[in-house]
Amino acid sequence: MNQKHSRQWLYALIFAVLLLGGLSLFLWKTDILNRIADLDGLKEYIQSLAPWSYLVFFLLQLSSVIVAPIPSNAAAMVGGACFGLLQGFSITILAVTLGSMFTFRIARLLGQQKVRQLLGRKLSPKYLDLIQRKRDSFLVLVFLFPFFPDDIICILAGLTDVPFNRFALIVLLTRPWGLLAASAIGNSILTIPTWALPLLGIAGLLLFAFGLRYGDTVEEKLLKRFGKS
Repeated sequence: MNQKHSRQWLYALIFAVLLLGGLSLFLWKTDILNRIADLDGLKEYIQSLAPWSYLVFFLLQLSSVIVAPIPSNAAAMVGGACFGLLQGFSITILAVTLGSMFTFRIARLLGQQKVRQLLGRKLSPKYLDLIQRKRDSFLVLVFLFPFFPDDIICILAGLTDVPFNRFALIVLLTRPWGLLAASAIGNSILTIPTWALPLLGIAGLLLFAFGLRYGDTVEEKLLKRFGKS
């Protein structure tokens, strides 16, 4: 490791430690992890913190990607309820995008050995191998369907040879849709009947399995088609 790379690694580590420590302190002070199970109560709590409500919600969404086991879509519903569709979604997508990019870059800079030491058993070789083999198709499906923890997927992607620009493009093209729908549900613009939820879950799983099986083939055909035009 040359001197320049050593300095970059050290600066990145210091920044990561400060950010992780700051977000962890934020979660501890606000007790948000215990509040997340009650979305209405969390909404009232965030609104009670005005004029800092926007910042608190931004930090909540940033934490959901980087440090906390909080579903980004659930938090997006709270944002839609607190601030309306446009403002809630805007804060959500900004925080989720920044968190995804940060997690990816830190994982790439630290490398697999350091990340494995930090995460222990959370670093799944199965998912890492799957991302390495399926690459774009797997990442697209994971970000379209909220079945996986955001932070671990972004970390694993950073440990593969997926280029950062490609990862960023996938995040920007796929992440907004589910978060937009969640924000709309939180703002009561979009409603889903209870009986439809199991059907949507089954349909999502089937689409995920289909995309995982045939995603590479579809991608290859599209590239050939547009490559010839």
